[in-house]
Amino acid sequence: MSFFAPRYADGEQLEIAGMSLRLRVSRRARRVSLKVDRLRGEVVAVAPSARRLADAVAFAKERHDWVAKRLAELPTAKAPGWTEGLTLFGAPCVLQPDGRRPRLILASGEEPWRLVGCGAGVVDPQLAARAIKREALAVFTRAAARHCQRLGVSPPPIQVGDAATRWGSCLPPRPGRGPRIRLSWRLALAPFEVADYVVAHECAHLIEGNHGPRFWSLVRGLVGDEKPHRAWLGANGPQLHAFGRPR
Repeated sequence: MSFFAPRYADGEQLEIAGMSLRLRVSRRARRVSLKVDRLRGEVVAVAPSARRLADAVAFAKERHDWVAKRLAELPTAKAPGWTEGLTLFGAPCVLQPDGRRPRLILASGEEPWRLVGCGAGVVDPQLAARAIKREALAVFTRAAARHCQRLGVSPPPIQVGDAATRWGSCLPPRPGRGPRIRLSWRLALAPFEVADYVVAHECAHLIEGNHGPRFWSLVRGLVGDEKPHRAWLGANGPQLHAFGRPR
């Protein structure tokens, strides 16, 4: 028996029976726990302090079968990159890196969306994302204005970001500042109805800050049954979050 427990570091990555395990210290954690990072395809062992990381590793070993099952449930298909093309709000979009200022040309008739000027011969991910973000902001702003009108509230400023896991958030008002809604630009890669649901979801939070029955009643009054949209995000969200990111 060893009198010295192994020492681990915050952020350290281990292999347990061929499976990836990352260690993380969270001051907000009250106990050791395990969670799945669907974006990176790994399991994270969380501990409230660095001293408890050894306990988190031991817990992960005890829950080996659970870890293996969670990893097996992760999607195995490779997330598409910028060179494969993409869809915007459910419609195919052709990438044309011809070196000009990046801009989106909307679909017309049988012609698909076109993203031109997104690089010089090779797609530049930053230029392409910049153009998509502009279009996403315009679409989200119009959708929020429509939903807020039905809710009888003033539409707040809309911002787009690139959160690793969240699709949107509604920031409550503070002294000297009104409410704000922040949405992931990656919702532009989803069907319009799905993106519109997330916008409606955050707009409903302007009235109800929780997810109680009244909140869901507001959401359904805006977009109907939310379950298909939530199911689509559950099934396809990891690929959208992984799109174009280095693995």
